[in-house]
Amino acid sequence: MATAGLLLLVDLDGVLYRGADPVPGIAAVLATRAARGDDIVYVTNNSMWYREEYVERIARMGAPVTANQIVSSPRATALYLRDHEPSIRHVLTVGASGMDRELEDAGFKVTRAGDVGELIRGGGVEGTDGGNGWEAAGRPDAVVVGLDPKIDYLRLAVANDCVRAGAKFIATNRDPVYPTERAVRPGAGSIVAAVEAASGVSPVSIGKPEPYLLEEAARAVGREASEAIMIGDGLGTDIAAAIAVGARSILMLTGVTTQAALDATAADRRPTAVAADAAELAAILDRLAG
Repeated sequence: MATAGLLLLVDLDGVLYRGADPVPGIAAVLATRAARGDDIVYVTNNSMWYREEYVERIARMGAPVTANQIVSSPRATALYLRDHEPSIRHVLTVGASGMDRELEDAGFKVTRAGDVGELIRGGGVEGTDGGNGWEAAGRPDAVVVGLDPKIDYLRLAVANDCVRAGAKFIATNRDPVYPTERAVRPGAGSIVAAVEAASGVSPVSIGKPEPYLLEEAARAVGREASEAIMIGDGLGTDIAAAIAVGARSILMLTGVTTQAALDATAADRRPTAVAADAAELAAILDRLAG
């Protein structure tokens, strides 16, 4: 029986690309590994985009990719709910359209908080004295929160009403910030924190550093997360998630983590290996492949 190749779980921003620009040489390394029989799955906490929206971008850089090789935090959220929460069929969403599509693909009825907000707008100047968001939303079974660039008070109010009424509270991820090419913006975690503070309920979080995203990514190719090598640029997300599932990891110094930050990290929170560029990554993977 042929020995299975490596299982590589690859973060996107900070590893394969930085903003609109590819990280030099990484796509070629991944193409070589795929040709040698390795399984490659891309994992990202970004909750705004649908899987198909990543495919063209990744392929244009020369990396091997199909839609089934992309497991984002909303995709993992949809799979988690489908497989672990069979009583949940109707979800209220606070997030972008990509998250809604992933949930719909998994068979869920999706009600968008933005569509419900106007139904509960009150008559006063502030508009805070309106109806109950849970009733207006059709009594959803769960509330799924991601990054919503159009967030407003009424969307938060609807989510809060639903969670307070007993709907399961799910966060795609708890990243507090969302770095862009021009600024550091509030991330999904900032919105999650607002709902948590208002409702008094802590969510189940799916994205890194929790184990669920890596578990679903490994399952996408019929493997176990503990077999994986996580390739990422975040100590507190990528590497922490790898540790959570008992996987090996490679920290890329091409993104958010500096050498100084790595040097200050406790030994039990460090990656298996560290690479500064594509050449070092290729050498490490050759060594780990035996």
